[in-house]
Amino acid sequence: MAIMITKLMKTKPARSMVLPRMVVTGPGVLEQIPAVIAELDIPERGLIVCDTNTLDIAGNKVIEYLEAGGHPMEKVEIKGANIEELERVEAYSDKIDFLVGLGGGRPIDIAKQAGFNNNIPFISIPTAASHDGFGSARASIRRDGRKTSMQAIPPIAVVADTEIISKAPKRLLGAGVGDIISNQTAVLDWRLAGQKADYSEYAAALSEMAAELVENGIEKVASGKEEGVRLVVKALISSGVAMSIAGTSRPASGGEHKFSHWLDSNCSNPALHGEQCGLGSIVTMYLHGGDWKRIKDTLSAVNAPINSKELGMDDGIILEALIKSKEIRPQRITILDKSTQKQIEEAALATGVIG
Repeated sequence: MAIMITKLMKTKPARSMVLPRMVVTGPGVLEQIPAVIAELDIPERGLIVCDTNTLDIAGNKVIEYLEAGGHPMEKVEIKGANIEELERVEAYSDKIDFLVGLGGGRPIDIAKQAGFNNNIPFISIPTAASHDGFGSARASIRRDGRKTSMQAIPPIAVVADTEIISKAPKRLLGAGVGDIISNQTAVLDWRLAGQKADYSEYAAALSEMAAELVENGIEKVASGKEEGVRLVVKALISSGVAMSIAGTSRPASGGEHKFSHWLDSNCSNPALHGEQCGLGSIVTMYLHGGDWKRIKDTLSAVNAPINSKELGMDDGIILEALIKSKEIRPQRITILDKSTQKQIEEAALATGVIG
């Protein structure tokens, strides 16, 4: 028995999970951020990372609330999520005690990575529900013109004001639906890879449940009202938690994400991340023999792209991306890696993604 336990310990090493310590969602919760920082016992000095748009949308309010709460604030308005902007933010490291990333994606990624690199607590304040990055442990940063996914840690807190998020362009909400719906095919791909990919039933179940909640409540989401937006926000946060539990992005990143990353790397004007992942998941669900029509209907309900034309690309590029996705993270086996070029083309045509 002792030998068996020793073997099990060697094959299944202990792994720690880093999760957000506080998650606050709902209308008007932005004003609670000083109380959140007090609860977390974070020291005084802060830096808010935003862009010009998000500064106007919520940044000035956050600065006002925090300074009234006794936190002197600096701010950096970034122009993109790249190494140069990351270095700008990191230059403040010796002068601050915490970071606030405020935006749809880029400011949050920069603040997240800067916090990780310099061991500074990071608070995430999303202004749109366009993807699960605002609660995850990975940051998407451009290096030498190419988007790269970097390891970080999840935010210490997420403050998601659904009143603000519900005012974001509807296209962003549609992209968020695409990102969360694609969890279903990501989990199927993860299951396909099996124990070699450290498959976790618990993390997989949480990821799938988040996607199903959005699918089942898509009428609320499509209305654009706060209740539906809150549903998507909670699902995206759950997706980030699933990745933290698993210690890998696999619960929410499969072949559909490799397809999206290929487009990001090879197109001069790619679509939104969640739009690309949603479209890719239609094809990968077909290849898995699952209910691809439900994914398509869910995306249609929020006016998210369901074919190449709606994504703004020609059929050839979409097909090439699906076929060549295996070049992206080749160690990550997915249904696209295991399908022939003919099978992929047939799936893209049968689902109406091309043609």
